[in-house]
Amino acid sequence: MSAEETTSGGEAISIAGDEDTAAAAEAPRRRGLFTALRRHLGAVVLVIALVAAAGAAATVYVTQYRQDRVTDATAMGAALEAAKTGTVALLSYSPESLDKDFAAAKSHLTGEFLSYYTDFTTKVVAPAATQKSVQTKADVVQGAVSEIHPDTAQVLLFINQTTVSKENPDGSFAASSVKVGLKKIDGSWLIEKFDPV
Repeated sequence: MSAEETTSGGEAISIAGDEDTAAAAEAPRRRGLFTALRRHLGAVVLVIALVAAAGAAATVYVTQYRQDRVTDATAMGAALEAAKTGTVALLSYSPESLDKDFAAAKSHLTGEFLSYYTDFTTKVVAPAATQKSVQTKADVVQGAVSEIHPDTAQVLLFINQTTVSKENPDGSFAASSVKVGLKKIDGSWLIEKFDPV
């Protein structure tokens, strides 16, 4: 808003209002802001490029480097050990400690195989072991990891198993091989498949 006053000589003088004064003062400030932005544009672009590079590095770490780490020799050793321990627990039991033996075996299992094992031991193994005093002991003779991924593994095991019962007090011996499918759940390898080979 502006106003005019007349001097004694009759000349009109324009007097700027407060709003005009503020707008006039704001214009150089805006120009200075744009100039500063242009001056620092290189730095801003550099920061954006660094953030993008850090994101790309994190992606590579998660998708490639970490995958190598979770499938290296240490991971293979852990999977092999889990397969051996779980297999021995699965195939070893005694009539005096069936509940304890079955519970120990179940702690190494997961998924549908856990359900199958629970059903099979309840309906078939427990009655036979109790009535005929069946006792089995398994030992893993040899084993190797045939395939490993971050959350799954395949292990081949060679097993010796001795079985003693009322009908055969001297015991019988069997050698077999199994392919054990493992799944990593909460950091632990658990058996999800158990297939004779």
